[in-house]
Amino acid sequence: MKRTITAVMVGAIVLACSGPARTGTVAPTQCEQLATMRLENTTIAAAERVTRGTIRPPGAPDSLTNLPPFCRVTGEIRPTADSRIAFEVWMPLDNWNGKFAAVGNGGWAGNVSFPALAEELRRGYATVSTNTGHPAEPGLDMAKFAFGHPERLADFGWRAVHEMTVKGKAITQAFYGRPARYAYFIGCSTGGKQGLTAAQRFPADFDGIVATAPANNWARLMAGTFAVTRATAVDSAGRLSQPVRRILHEAALRACDASDGVTDSLITNPARCTFDPATAQCPAGAESSGTCLTVAQVRTARAIYDGVRDPAGQKVWPGLPPGSEPFWGALANPANPFPIPISYYRWVVFGDPSWDWKAFDLANPNDYARHLDGERKHAPVLSAVDPNLRAFRARGGKLIQTHGWNDQLISAQNSIDYYESVLAFEGGGRDRAAALRSVQGFHRLFMAPGMLHCGGGPGPNTFDAQGALEAWVERGIAPDSIIATHRTNGIVDRARPLCPYPKVAKYKGSGDVNRAESFTCGEP
Repeated sequence: MKRTITAVMVGAIVLACSGPARTGTVAPTQCEQLATMRLENTTIAAAERVTRGTIRPPGAPDSLTNLPPFCRVTGEIRPTADSRIAFEVWMPLDNWNGKFAAVGNGGWAGNVSFPALAEELRRGYATVSTNTGHPAEPGLDMAKFAFGHPERLADFGWRAVHEMTVKGKAITQAFYGRPARYAYFIGCSTGGKQGLTAAQRFPADFDGIVATAPANNWARLMAGTFAVTRATAVDSAGRLSQPVRRILHEAALRACDASDGVTDSLITNPARCTFDPATAQCPAGAESSGTCLTVAQVRTARAIYDGVRDPAGQKVWPGLPPGSEPFWGALANPANPFPIPISYYRWVVFGDPSWDWKAFDLANPNDYARHLDGERKHAPVLSAVDPNLRAFRARGGKLIQTHGWNDQLISAQNSIDYYESVLAFEGGGRDRAAALRSVQGFHRLFMAPGMLHCGGGPGPNTFDAQGALEAWVERGIAPDSIIATHRTNGIVDRARPLCPYPKVAKYKGSGDVNRAESFTCGEP
C-alpha cells in the first residue's frame, strides 16, 4: 500500500543541498523553487512565501492570525486515476523546530484543516493537511463524493493521510536541506481515526500520535449516532428537550457525582456510575409538572444510555454515559437531524438519493441485516480497529489517546473498548497486569471528565497532549498524568490531572477541589 517518491528534479536537488539551517532565514527564491519539484503522482500547484501575520485561505472558516512567516505549498496527489487529494504544506521561514506534524480532519472531511495547520506553524513545525480527496458537500450529501467512486472512499478511509505525509516529508526535506528529526500526527474525531489508522497500517509514518475522540469504529459509530437521530425524530412522545435533559442530568449527578470523593458537578468515572433514569420519572398523574420525565422520555433516555444492540441483544455501539445529558441535543434534535450517519447510509451503504432515513430502523432485523451488509463491505476501508500495534511499537512509536467523558457525538466508551482490545491482544487473554505494563510502554489513554467532543464542556478540557507526546518521544518521559484546566471568561477556575487509564483522579481528602494538586491518580 505504500508508494515511494521518485527522484526530484535538479532545482529541488539544489534546494536539498543548500537549504537553510534550522534557525536560519530562508532566501525568498527557495520557497518558490519548490513549485518545480517532482513527486510521484503529484502536481504542485503553487509555492509562495507568506509574510503577513493574518490570512484567510479559500475554504477557511475564519481568518488565521498571529502567523509567523512561512512557505506555503499547495498541490494535488493522484495515486489512482480517480483520486484528487488536495494538500497543503506550511513551513516556517525562520526558527523551524526541526520537526514535522501532520494534522487530521473532522466528519467527512472535504477541507484542508487550516486552523490546525496554523497551530502547528505557531509551534514551529513544518506541517501538512489534506482534504482527503474530495471537496466538502453540505448536509445530507456529505458522503456523496463516494457514490460510484470506491477509490475516493479509500482515499478518505485510509490512503490520503499517508500520501500527504510522504509528500509532505519530502517537501520539508527539500526546503530545509535535511529531513525532520521527528514526525507527529495530531487529530480528533475523524482525525483521531486517522491517527489510529496510521499506527495500524503505516507504522513508519510517525514517531508519535495524538488520537483524540477517535471515530475509528466507523460503521458502528454510524449505527450508534443514526439510532439516536432517528429515534428522536420519529418518537415525538419520547423527545428530550433541554429542560428535560437538565432534570435527567441533575438526577445522574445525585447518583454518581460524589464517587470520586468530592461533589463538584462532575462524574469522574461514568463507567462505574449506576444510574437508572426511572429515578427521575414522574409519579402517576404528575407528567405535566415540568420537574420529571414521562414514561416515554425514560424509555428514550434508557436507549441513549444503552446504545445499539443487534437482534440477538449483543452490544453493537456503546451509549452516551451519565453526566453527558445536557449535550445530547447534538444528536437528539429532530429539527436539525445529525447529517453524518444519514449521509453514510444514503450514499455509501445504499447509494440512493431518495432513501428515506426515517423508515430505516436498526431495531428491525431486516434493516439491521442491511446495515450489517454495509459494515462488512465498508468497515475494512473506513474503520481502524486492528488491536495489533506491534509494528508501531517496534519502531519506538508512542501513542497518546484521549477522550472526553461528556463527548456528545462519539461515545467515550469507544476509546476504552479499543484500548481494552489492544490489552487483550497483547496479553493473549492471560495476564492483564502484564499486558497493561507492556501496552503503557507505548500507548496510554487519558479520559477527561466533563469534556465534550474534541474540547469544551464543564470539566477541565484544555491540556497539552502534544507536549506530553513530545516529552515521551524525544526524552523518554512517559506521561503519568496530564494537567487539564477549565476556563471561565479566560480565567482558569478549575484544574485536574488526567490519569492514564484505568487510573482515575481521586480527591486526597483535603485542599482546594479546584486545584490539580488536591487530586492523585489511583485505581478506580
